[in-house]
Amino acid sequence: QAIENQLKICGYKSNVDVVALYLARQGLRNIPSLSQFRRLRYLWINNNKIQDLSFLIKNYYLTELYLNNNELTDISGALKHLCSLQILFLHNNELKKLGKTVKELKGMISLQTLNLFQNPLAYDPDYRLYVIYFLPSVQLLDRKSVTQREREAALHLYNPKRALVMQSIGFGKRADSPLGATVGSSRCTHPARRPIMPSGHEFGNNTNKVPFEDPEDAVLVRATTRSLMEFSSVDWKQAATCQERRLKTKAQEPLEKLTVQFR
Repeated sequence: QAIENQLKICGYKSNVDVVALYLARQGLRNIPSLSQFRRLRYLWINNNKIQDLSFLIKNYYLTELYLNNNELTDISGALKHLCSLQILFLHNNELKKLGKTVKELKGMISLQTLNLFQNPLAYDPDYRLYVIYFLPSVQLLDRKSVTQREREAALHLYNPKRALVMQSIGFGKRADSPLGATVGSSRCTHPARRPIMPSGHEFGNNTNKVPFEDPEDAVLVRATTRSLMEFSSVDWKQAATCQERRLKTKAQEPLEKLTVQFR
């Protein structure tokens, strides 16, 4: 009945025309399948008593979904198909498992705004950094912009090896710390292994295509070969012109070329 009322209010004549539905504050405990609204993009179901989201199984075009202030305890298998979602409100529910919740949202590569506060999972000490690391597309988390410093802290916490490589090798600038120094949080306590140039990848040689055992070695080789520079200089005044070569009025002598190669 609530859906029918909304269709009348908005003046929709066909299910194909429905792009937005406002079903908030209706006291709803469950909702029938919305699969007939294939082009539905905006959906408000906030401030109800919803516990199950199986009615969203066919709504692939959703870009904004408001599920806050309900009674959701688990969203596994209910939202991962919504790859076009940009805004998702899930705050003030009963979501307890941070890992399962974030795993369900990993496929949403367009997700920019996410609210998860006032859920039991938000009390995890590393909650915010965990979400920032595993959902890199999110720009606004719990009404607060994600900063570059938070992204770096999340990388140090959940992938210290990659963080060390990124910090140790500078592209076009001096690295802040020597290779092999420990960085980041206290969880990264062991110094990284110093990358060794594999055989066949010596300076300027890029013929060996054997896969690297360690990704740090691959990054080192790429940094070394990509930063290779070579400058050559020739005194063109000593070169014979086209006319002189035809008339052979000037002796053909090999030109002296000065080449400088450095990194």
